Amino acid sequence: MLLKKASKLVSETIREYLKTAQDKIGSARILLEHEKFDDAVSRAYYAVFHCVQALLQSEGLKAESHSGARTLFSLHFIKSGKLDRKLAKYLKELKEERESGDYGILSLIDEEDARQSISEAEEFIAETLKYLKL
Repeated sequence: MLLKKASKLVSETIREYLKTAQDKIGSARILLEHEKFDDAVSRAYYAVFHCVQALLQSEGLKAESHSGARTLFSLHFIKSGKLDRKLAKYLKELKEERESGDYGILSLIDEEDARQSISEAEEFIAETLKYLKL
């Protein structure tokens, strides 16, 4: 009975991460429409980050930091061949762009960058759902 409850909790946690990812990508699209390119990229990154957390949870793993999530994702999903290497590239680039937009005084992120980030995040979400069979 305890194992069944734990399994249900894991499934619910994964679904919540994925719901949050969907919410973040929706916010990214709205921000893009309003020409808030830095913030659109930031939300796209967080959509991907929540997908990574869902994937890690599916393997019984949890990261305590963004770099920890990237490391665990790379080890358990990319190096193992479970997911395409391009997803690790998307994660890395989105993180760098998010940090540039969030912390930089002068951002070079433009509409094209924001559109590309959202596209990559949408692909990441689709691949996550496919992998998790949802």
